[in-house]
Amino acid sequence: MRDMKAKSGPAAWLMYILVRTVFAVMHMFPIDWNLRTARWLAKLWPYLMPRHRQRAIAHLTAAFGGTRRPTEISEIADRCLESVTMFAVEAICLPRLISACTWSRYIRLNDFDEALELIVSGKGVILVTGHYGSFEVTGHLLASLGFDVVAVMRPLDNVYLNRFVVQTRRIHGLAVLDKKGATTGAQEALENGKLLAFIGDQDAGRKGLFVDFFGRPASTYKSIGLLAIATGRPIIVGYARRLGQVAQYEVGVQRIIRPQEWEEQDDPLRWITQAYTTAIEEMARQVPEQYLWIHRRWKSKPRTRQPTPAAVL
Repeated sequence: MRDMKAKSGPAAWLMYILVRTVFAVMHMFPIDWNLRTARWLAKLWPYLMPRHRQRAIAHLTAAFGGTRRPTEISEIADRCLESVTMFAVEAICLPRLISACTWSRYIRLNDFDEALELIVSGKGVILVTGHYGSFEVTGHLLASLGFDVVAVMRPLDNVYLNRFVVQTRRIHGLAVLDKKGATTGAQEALENGKLLAFIGDQDAGRKGLFVDFFGRPASTYKSIGLLAIATGRPIIVGYARRLGQVAQYEVGVQRIIRPQEWEEQDDPLRWITQAYTTAIEEMARQVPEQYLWIHRRWKSKPRTRQPTPAAVL
């Protein structure tokens, strides 16, 4: 795992104060007003940081270039920037809004019955999603309903912001586990019947397991597959995507990966990793503008091309 440089000092403190001020201001207004402001701010993004839009277009072209016209690619890239700014608002505002009494005002469930049976069983489940839609919504929903959710996260570089984010998540019922050295804590959480949540589409560096993502090898962390194999817990690959331009969301399940499926495979770790990566790709194909195309998913390159399982469905 790559080293992360923690940042402290006056500059980091000023950034923390700025973010806290933005939090305070946003909580003064309805979330739909803040989402409208976010979409307006997104229009400035290409002028302030043009490389992000260029990266989104490059990634979209690599993924859809044969099936989408350049004008479509450009439009999706712009809407991707809107989605990212809206997510920033949602990360600030939604935790206070979602509760056991209010969640149905904002969220509708889709194809969730089978997953719910696994969740309420109390035997521990691995939850996986990608940088897609408003991906923190599911964790807040389950935590508000009384389930023990442990989110594995990469600490923010800014130590003051990281402390604030962790405290905020804990106040709203979400436990947070530092990704660095999380193996023992993660296994204990599953064995204690908790829900362990991962973002499964982060670049894992040269030492990661390379699997296929939109036809290109993508470095992927081995931890999810290794935990599933070690504990025998199923993996639910799900999503929380936006419905329109207001605070309305669909929480659904793309794929459930069960132990009996990978037990039949010659290489269970690779098979599991490819299976949930394929599910994340399918989510992104359904509503591509809500995927984080500015994320450098293909940053690391394999030394040699590794074979991909022929079928994971």
